[in-house]
Amino acid sequence: MLKKQTKIFKALSDSNRIRILKMLQIKPLCVCEITSILGLATSTVSQHLSILKSAKLITDEKDKKWINYKINPETSDAEITDALFYVRLILKDDSTVINDRKKLKNTDRRKICGI
Repeated sequence: MLKKQTKIFKALSDSNRIRILKMLQIKPLCVCEITSILGLATSTVSQHLSILKSAKLITDEKDKKWINYKINPETSDAEITDALFYVRLILKDDSTVINDRKKLKNTDRRKICGI
């Protein structure tokens, strides 16, 4: 039990992972889109996504040429549901989160991913 909770708290302990979760609350995204918005290396974003996925906060699904990451919609685990609810509540007025939302509106994955 404590191991699961530790994974959740570890996943929530990094500002970039919180930013990723905040973006995924808006819509599913591929690695290229997240990388573009955060300004981080693809390998770094992939590591963050792996930690979030390991904590069962996000899932992924293949869509043609892309793997889309999204908030875990089907969890019946109360701790994960509570953690995601908490993330939804926090940082609504944070300038970084607001800026990420603006960038997300103008993001075109076909241009970013080179497809």
